[in-house]
Amino acid sequence: MRSHRTTPRLLGALLLVAAAGFSCLAAAPQSSAQPAAEPTPLGQVVPAPAKVEAGGAPYEIDGSTRIRVEGDSRAVQQVGEQLAALLRPATGLGLPVTDDAGQDGIRLRLSDSARELGGEGYRLESGARAVTITAHKAAGLFRGVQTLRQQLPASVEKGTRQPGPWQVAGGTVEDEPRFEHRGAMLDVSRHFFTVEQVKRYIDQMAMYKINKLHLHLSDDQGWRIAIDSWPNLAKHGGSTQVGGGPGGYYTKEQYKEIVAYAGERYLEVIPEIDMPGHTNAALASYAELNCDGVAPPLYTGTEVGFSSLCVPKEVTYDFVDDVIREIAELTPGRYIHIGGDEAHSTSHEDYVTFMERVQPVVAKYGKTVIGWHQLTGAKPVDGAVAQYWGYDKTGQAERDQVVNAARNGTKLVLSPADRAYLDMKYTPSTPLGLAWAGYVEVDRSYDWDPGAYLEGAPEESILGVEAPLWSETISESEHIEYMAFPRLPGIAELGWSPASTHDWDAYKVRLAQQGPRWEALGMNYYRSPLVPWPKG
Repeated sequence: MRSHRTTPRLLGALLLVAAAGFSCLAAAPQSSAQPAAEPTPLGQVVPAPAKVEAGGAPYEIDGSTRIRVEGDSRAVQQVGEQLAALLRPATGLGLPVTDDAGQDGIRLRLSDSARELGGEGYRLESGARAVTITAHKAAGLFRGVQTLRQQLPASVEKGTRQPGPWQVAGGTVEDEPRFEHRGAMLDVSRHFFTVEQVKRYIDQMAMYKINKLHLHLSDDQGWRIAIDSWPNLAKHGGSTQVGGGPGGYYTKEQYKEIVAYAGERYLEVIPEIDMPGHTNAALASYAELNCDGVAPPLYTGTEVGFSSLCVPKEVTYDFVDDVIREIAELTPGRYIHIGGDEAHSTSHEDYVTFMERVQPVVAKYGKTVIGWHQLTGAKPVDGAVAQYWGYDKTGQAERDQVVNAARNGTKLVLSPADRAYLDMKYTPSTPLGLAWAGYVEVDRSYDWDPGAYLEGAPEESILGVEAPLWSETISESEHIEYMAFPRLPGIAELGWSPASTHDWDAYKVRLAQQGPRWEALGMNYYRSPLVPWPKG
């Protein structure tokens, strides 16, 4: 997933630059512009909707507006309450949520007859009397609410009363995702992020219809999840981080809190325990996991490829079984990610043996395997997913290996490092991040087609896209935001919107309108010179 080398001296310099000079990148200036008198044109949102028919009178949210939820579904009621909580502070309106029938107001309705919308699709109809969002599943209602949110002025995101008006342009949007998997990964191993920091990022992802949160929970620098049967993993292995900071880990209750919070926003959490490499935190915690029986010291640098679980030892598989069992019990989602990349200290023969032993353990506990694309160098089990992080410099033999697996039924999630890695610098002057895969400005992160990216891989093998954020130089929420925005919304659009809508020149205009929204939310972001941000 990385294949980079960062010396401690270089890392220190990066962190010093980030700490001392962060004010130069932090926080785009607050906009003083008033909300536009005219509503945002229908469909001028991110991700671009599949179909838009604009026209007719706009709907205005005012003191008489009710949020009407149809039926007694708790999930529909919850989406209604989330919408009300979003709108009330800035509008100053009561916006009662009611199950009273009515043809006016903001109507959220599930329909058994709307099967064509699938699990996440929705229909938004706006006119003088009402805005109606219809979906087949509650996840679709939630996605539709994110579109409604972006149709309102950016000041709706503020926590204090704003002048309005609060209009939604007239017409109809019919929308559903192109790909099933639209993810973002956060590396909490190299630097630890608290529950509240993860929740903040979840809220930001949810605005753009992201539906997977991949948590990288273990690596050489830190083990971040409590495991009752191996308690030193978190207590000792989680006690530090890159640069020697205090580290940290999630208790089981805290992890469940993250999972529940994500679930309320229709994001599925995918936990990753990287193995057999990237395991120094585990090896330092338990001597018996090492082939020589000697625990190495904790590691706070950024080198990769030097650690490996001891493949011949049976205790290794007791360890793997216990860890996967306990994480599976905490995780309602379908997947467990087993890593598998950069196992340079594991022979190919041992790697194949390890994966043959470990993949069935995931199935044993009712989950589906995801691994980095090196998994295709072994034999992926039926149903396994490979996450491709290769880029322009990846060798043809390695690409062919992945393509052949796809042709044989292995599904792929695409995370090309020189397109989707959010920790890559934008330009040489970017004070955070790395550049081993090159510089990734906003246009480069957007301007590719997942369906055609990996030559020879059938489009039907592409499960979707994911934007990883590795944290060698990332340690604060402000850092996350600066590196993720404005690139993450573009990756989200590639995963959601039809290929026919992908056009950089049109996209950058829609993207620019997100800037005032991020400012209203108090978010930090990179003001790319390639994007025509609003003045003021």
